[in-house]
Amino acid sequence: MGLKILEILQSYLGHMIKVFPQLIRGAGVTIQITSLSVFVGIIIGLFMGLGKLSKKAIFRIPSVMYVDFIRGTPLFVQILIVYFGIPGLVSQITQSSFRLEPLVAAVVVCGMNSGAYVAEIVRAGIKSIERGQMEAARSLGMNERQAMRYIILPQAFKRIVPPLGNEFVALLKDTSILATIGVSELTRHGQLYASVTYATFPTYMGVALVYLAMTLTISRFVAWTERRLGVSDRGD
Repeated sequence: MGLKILEILQSYLGHMIKVFPQLIRGAGVTIQITSLSVFVGIIIGLFMGLGKLSKKAIFRIPSVMYVDFIRGTPLFVQILIVYFGIPGLVSQITQSSFRLEPLVAAVVVCGMNSGAYVAEIVRAGIKSIERGQMEAARSLGMNERQAMRYIILPQAFKRIVPPLGNEFVALLKDTSILATIGVSELTRHGQLYASVTYATFPTYMGVALVYLAMTLTISRFVAWTERRLGVSDRGD
């Protein structure tokens, strides 16, 4: 019995060592997709967050609708809409074949999804700044846009760094769903190896450990950045 368990463990270790280079390649794609998506998400989220705070309905209503739709629907369904639904709709309208590359669709979907969550992070960060800051800026002759750019947003940025880091980690883990449309990210590489070798447990355990290593590294970096910003504040 003990010898059998030892043989199984040796076999599992051999598979994990063998699949590791493939998982590292997949992890690189995962990080690329996550980084691009968060970059897109920050741009979208900044405008949508400011839109939700706007007093003008023309900006506020579309921003609220966008955030509610994205946050209220599963990421998997959004992937299906963008990768299968939109090309199908375009093909019907134009009467010609149209498709999105999996990697392009991945960045678009994850960027849009991240944008909705970043919008809430930005909105909460701005709302956390004391109202007197805006009034003080206006009393110095700044208009509302200048006050937001030079006074409010720099202060809010320090407060939104931790939740932005959490969003990066959450999105990095969510990219595993992209394996369903054939994106060669970390989980997909694990699936391909397991489908050939049938070594499912060591393969997916290896996938989990690589995800764990990435998320812990990012979390530590975010914590370090947060401490640095705190030191900067105390130094002032």
